[in-house]
Amino acid sequence: MSYFNPNAAAGADSGVFGLPYTEKESALVLIPVPWEATTSYGGGTSEGPSAILEASRQVDLFDLDVTKPYEAGLFMRKESAEVRGWNEVAKVHAQKIIEVGGNIEGNTSLEKSLDLVNEHGAKLNRYVYEQTRDVLAQGKIAAIVGGDHSVPFGAFQAVAEKHPGFGILHFDAHSDTRKAYEGFEWSHASIMHNALENIPGISKLVQVGIRDVCEEEIEYNASKRERVKTFFDRNNQRRKIEGAQWSLIAREIVSGLPKEVWVSFDIDGLDPRFCPHTGTPVPGGLDFSEACYVLHALVQSGRKIIGFDLNEVAPDLENKGDEWDANVGARLLYKLCAFTLASQGKAALT
Repeated sequence: MSYFNPNAAAGADSGVFGLPYTEKESALVLIPVPWEATTSYGGGTSEGPSAILEASRQVDLFDLDVTKPYEAGLFMRKESAEVRGWNEVAKVHAQKIIEVGGNIEGNTSLEKSLDLVNEHGAKLNRYVYEQTRDVLAQGKIAAIVGGDHSVPFGAFQAVAEKHPGFGILHFDAHSDTRKAYEGFEWSHASIMHNALENIPGISKLVQVGIRDVCEEEIEYNASKRERVKTFFDRNNQRRKIEGAQWSLIAREIVSGLPKEVWVSFDIDGLDPRFCPHTGTPVPGGLDFSEACYVLHALVQSGRKIIGFDLNEVAPDLENKGDEWDANVGARLLYKLCAFTLASQGKAALT
């Protein structure tokens, strides 16, 4: 690597965060996944990875929580044109099903569309699995940048092979434990259900920020109480109003996790003022600093972040000049990278 000035403006040909590193030189490799086939409300999250990449070049690299995390090397792979193609085809067919609320019984044409969407979702899972496994085989940290929240399933599979017994720290407005929502086997609303049912290597799921759930999810989570712990946003906010310190709540969140943790972060886990164009914004949620505090507490506890995913960042498709969502997404991505590297001894907490 040639001389790099972290205080200078990003070069036109620079990588993520304006960094000059190659994949070989980097400790952490980001895998972009432009996918939103089953998104049933707002759209645009397939443009999230490219929007975050562009906004990342405006992020200052000095960090108050972690000392010079960029020095370990961060690299983002190029988007797959094949995945984009799958997404376009699957989304067309999925929209037909979404328009009728998933009620397709007896409609041969829509049943064929559903089969096609599910087949494409399975192909996407395989792609993410192979990409993640390749990064892990190099001894590097893998992270996923979506896309909707269905995309990290393949990464969970790959990580479970190398780190059986790992836990997931899940930031989200939604529990995502519906079974095949609207008939879509690989729905963004079913990622954690699919993970718990199909990947026994996941020992614990701890959810934070949850505030929009259905009865099915409440019942399912209760049936999995040995593996699932949900910190509802309503309860966290009440405790804060009644005088509880966020530091105490953060330690409680972290305490239920095993030693190795994957962080799965849906941007709508934050208050929607930070992510107004995300697919399904919900009032309430975490402040940016609260989310960072939980991540800091996770590292401070001695637990290792073995990887992460960041999903549902959607740029404003109508106002191309509005970069707020991507701006927040890029800064959260840098924090996730920093805390992950610190947890593995590749950077230091300050």
